[in-house]
Amino acid sequence: MARPIDVERVQTGVRIEKRILKVLKGLAEYHDLSLGDLLEGIALHAFEGKAPFGAESRECIAELRKIYGLDLDSTASHRLRDPRRPRVPERRRRS
Repeated sequence: MARPIDVERVQTGVRIEKRILKVLKGLAEYHDLSLGDLLEGIALHAFEGKAPFGAESRECIAELRKIYGLDLDSTASHRLRDPRRPRVPERRRRS
């Protein structure tokens, strides 16, 4: 077994689409992980251009998406907005 790595974690307040959060929480529960641990794993895989989920996890995600009515896909990622919150002006993106 690989040795543990000590890290410093911080508490954060992140706003996220409700159904996405439900699917993430369900997936974390399925894998017996905290939501934070799941998100860290997803981020570390994404930073290296690697897929964060294997076939079993993708099957679980598909079921959770049905249960929670999550009909969004990756094409929606830059178009999500909360009509109850004022829009923040877009900043220039760095390449």
